[in-house]
Amino acid sequence: MSDSKPAFSISQITTLSSSFADDVAVYRAAEVDAIGVWELKLADGGDAEALEVLEASGLGTAAAVPAIPSILPLPLMDGPVDPQERIDAICASLERLAPFRPSSVVCLTGPAQSLSLDQARAVVVDGLRTIGEEAGRLGLRVGLEPINRTGGDDWTFVSSIPDALELVDAAGAPALGIQFDTWHLWNSETVLDDIERECGRFVGVHVADWREPTRSWADRVLPGDGVADLPALLGALDSAGWKGYYDLEIFSDNGTFGNSWPDSLWEVPAAELVRRSTETFDRAWRARTVHEVITTGRSADEAG
Repeated sequence: MSDSKPAFSISQITTLSSSFADDVAVYRAAEVDAIGVWELKLADGGDAEALEVLEASGLGTAAAVPAIPSILPLPLMDGPVDPQERIDAICASLERLAPFRPSSVVCLTGPAQSLSLDQARAVVVDGLRTIGEEAGRLGLRVGLEPINRTGGDDWTFVSSIPDALELVDAAGAPALGIQFDTWHLWNSETVLDDIERECGRFVGVHVADWREPTRSWADRVLPGDGVADLPALLGALDSAGWKGYYDLEIFSDNGTFGNSWPDSLWEVPAAELVRRSTETFDRAWRARTVHEVITTGRSADEAG
């Protein structure tokens, strides 16, 4: 495994109540390497000012998240119902986000809902092709993100790296890849082997830990405060050659999404939360372990 310090980023949703400028200031003060830009943090007409603040900070830009993040509509978020309108909105977001030079832009399928699985796949593949072509024109990468199968029905119809890659490959746009997320994939049965085989297709990595029992999709915890084997996941990513940002992404509902958890991390002052985030990630990184892949294709754990 690499002895070098990993590139650590914080996705802006982690400090939900802070402004774009405040996020930049707090992250820079904590010596974070980059910021994961969320379009919802960009004020109308304020892009030039935000870009100036970001460029002056010296922060890099990790995975960006558009205001409309999925091709099919999301039951838990506002937005157009028509997939074509959503595809158009994502392409417009790519244009808006491009000056911030994100390492990638996140995209979800959205759930099939009333569509058959075949119909949903067809819509998503066509949408990914359009989005991928626009991303390529702008010099961006787009990462399709598989969502945890626990509670994922409101967000997606793909919950593993192989399933997501089927859609990416069918779309056939070189700018498309996979957005890996430890919270979503930690309990996927083949995740460590998937990392070993497909890390070269990853365009972004999100990091969070899994509370057990989890109370909702917006109930994530800092590295080491949950039950996901982050040392194994980080070790597998490191061994497989991931050199991009490890981008901390925390959802911790304070009532924004209907549940006001008394221990919500979104209620922690931004500077304190960022400090704790860097410390907990550093501990998880130092504890990372090596995953060995047997030549039969089975992991050492499976073979045992």
